[in-house]
Amino acid sequence: MGKVIAVSNQKGGVGKSTTVVNLAAVLGKLGKKVLIVDFDPQGNTTTSFAIKKSRIKNTIFEVITDECELVEAITATEFTGVSVVPTTQNLSGAAVRLLTQKDKALRLRSKLDTARGFYDYVFIDCPPTLDMLTINALAAADSVLIPLQCEFLSLEGLVELSDTIKRVQKSFNPELSVEGILFTMYVERYKLTSQVTGQVRKKFGSLVFDTVIPRNVAISEAPSYGEPVIYYDKKSKGARAYEELAKELIKRDRPSSKPKKKGKK
Repeated sequence: MGKVIAVSNQKGGVGKSTTVVNLAAVLGKLGKKVLIVDFDPQGNTTTSFAIKKSRIKNTIFEVITDECELVEAITATEFTGVSVVPTTQNLSGAAVRLLTQKDKALRLRSKLDTARGFYDYVFIDCPPTLDMLTINALAAADSVLIPLQCEFLSLEGLVELSDTIKRVQKSFNPELSVEGILFTMYVERYKLTSQVTGQVRKKFGSLVFDTVIPRNVAISEAPSYGEPVIYYDKKSKGARAYEELAKELIKRDRPSSKPKKKGKK
């Protein structure tokens, strides 16, 4: 069964969509079958795969409003192993429409259940807001991957998201866990970087990924060419960082090989 991972942070500009695009692309290259659900009305993930929004017939909006099935909205990309359920600005109106639905917080979950048997990973690119779209994404996910920029204001966003996760666990998805906290736009020479990373690692320990994503020109340039960085410049620091992140994610998902201790007789 595939794993559903919501990539979320209620603070914008932390590399959320960038992480979805590039992590998915590397996993695809490593032989994994990956589906991305662009659940952010800004549609940056859709654009990053050079999907023309004007030519899209079905999007995630049509899926959650029962105007089409999930399979009818899946769009293949040019990149190995990766497919996308695209979005447009229409999705911004879905948050309001969902409020009138009886199962308003669980609409996405019911749709994604059908994809688990076909994909190794399903990534949900969440909007940088706390609304019904984000609640749906967290209710549908097995875990949350949290990109975190190395600045103090990002710590406030982390606290807010942690509170939201707890509320979703209590009301809709008790099995929801934190996949990991990922430092993005990392600049080692900045004193602030070491201060923020030190605080977060001290508080969250093993939940923080060992891999960090550097501030990198290739990562910034790749979306304008409609390519993930691993395809745009595979030798760049950014590409190598996302390769390491993908390997770390896969390693975390592997069951422990340690033998179980036998109980006392």
